[in-house]
Order: sequence, then C-alpha cells, then structure tokens
Amino acid sequence: MTRAAVSRRRFLQLAGAGMLALTGTALTGCGNSTSGEGSDKGSKLAAIKSRGHLNAGVKKDVPGYGYYDTAKGRFEGMEVDLCYQIAAAVFGVSYKEARAQELVEFTDVTPKTRGPLIDNGQLDVVAATYTITDERKKSWDFSTPYRTDYVGLMVKKRSGFTSIEDLDGKVIGVSQGATTQSLIEQMIKDNGFSCKPEFRAFSGYPIIKSSLDAGNIDVFAMDRSTLAGYMNETVELLQPEVKFGEQGYGVATKKGCDLSAVVDQVICDRLADGWLDQEVKTWGLV
Repeated sequence: MTRAAVSRRRFLQLAGAGMLALTGTALTGCGNSTSGEGSDKGSKLAAIKSRGHLNAGVKKDVPGYGYYDTAKGRFEGMEVDLCYQIAAAVFGVSYKEARAQELVEFTDVTPKTRGPLIDNGQLDVVAATYTITDERKKSWDFSTPYRTDYVGLMVKKRSGFTSIEDLDGKVIGVSQGATTQSLIEQMIKDNGFSCKPEFRAFSGYPIIKSSLDAGNIDVFAMDRSTLAGYMNETVELLQPEVKFGEQGYGVATKKGCDLSAVVDQVICDRLADGWLDQEVKTWGLV
C-alpha cells in the first residue's frame, strides 16, 4: 500500500468516532434488518472504523461471485465488489475510494466456516452466495436478498442421463454445510420422483467438479450460477426446466449488531440504482 493510502486510512480511523453518529443505527433498509446496538460500547461500526478496514468473507472458488485469481493475486467478483460498496458506506467515502484505499480485507470462506467466523468476530460481513433461511436468521442478521438463484444438477454428457429419475442409486456431490441435499430431497418428493440417490459432501467446489470428471460421483449439485463457472463442453444441466430450491443470497452480519442496518441499506440502494443489475452483466452471471 502506498504512503498516501496509509495516511488516508489513518484519517478515517481518527474520524470514525465522529462519523458514527451520522451512520449506523439511524439507517433503515428495505428489508427487515435489525437496527442493533445504539452506543459505541459493543458497536461493530465503531470497531471497524477504529481498525481502519472492513473484514469480509467471500468465496474463492465461485467465478463471477467470489474468486481468487492467483495470477492477479486478488479476489474478484460481484460479491467482492459489493463488499467495497459496504465499506464505502461505513467510512463515508465513494466506491472508487474504498477500492483505491483498500478498505476491505478479504478472507475466503466455505459454507462450513462462514457462520462461525462471524460469531468469533474474525469477520464483519459474509457475502458468499449465502442463502437466507429462517433457521439461519435465528443465528445471524441477513440483508435484503441481492440475488436469487435455483439449484442445478450438473452431469457428464456421456452419462446418458435424461431424467431426474435416472439418478436412482447414483451419487450426488454437494458442498459441506450447504442446503443443497435437503432441497434436492424435497424436489424429488414434491415432483413424485421415485429415485433415491446417495449424497457425498465435499469441502469445496473444485474437488466436486474433479470428482465428477473422474467418475467418482455422478452429479455435481449446487446453485446454477455457481455451476455456470464450471460448465464446459463435456457437461450439461439435467432437466434444467425443473426449477427448484429457489434461494435468495444475503449479506450476513452478527446478530443484532449496528452494522446490519447499514449493510441492508447498501443492498437496497444498489438494487434501486441498477448497480447490482450491471454487476450481473459485468460478471456474466446467469
């Protein structure tokens, strides 16, 4: 980081306490975010400003959403950009300034680790294709959904599968900590399919795809927009016309903290001004 950037960050640290009264709990969103604490004691906003940057959890293996480009040495994707929008709101700067001054530090997360890293205070926000569910809302605050997706079933073209019924006794690979298995089981029940597939959980998406390519599993199941980053001429979606498992992605924060309302307002504003729609186009999301 340049000397000028350090100076700017230090200025924001010193100004943080004074700015707190102008942001945070006074903001209300278009969803049902919790307004959180109203004083500096235990304030997440005050802690972030004192620290000088936002700690954000994103995916490292979901092209278009959160992906770590080893050649460039940085995270990129729509959710990465969204974290800079949140930092801009917290520090009272523009989106471009938030990026230029590196006001976000990223940590890669998995479905298994993202919640606990919020709980232990290591992360302020998680924007990692995190599906909002009633059960999860008991433990964390979630913003208004910024993206809606459905579950897809990726199979090898050579498999010969033409129907979900063909998955009887077959092995479906899913991500640890995700809701995918339960959504597939519910879809099978709702549609009256008689198949009974098996499930195998993996720690990351690349290993699921490699297991599919190696023939160790028969299906790679995940959100369709995630699968899009792993599509090639050898694979296809099985019965894509069967839409199921609708899920809204939200930014997660610590339950009841004063950051939650700020995050929700950012999502509402970026939905309203079309920025998120443009991000979908920019990153080629489906």
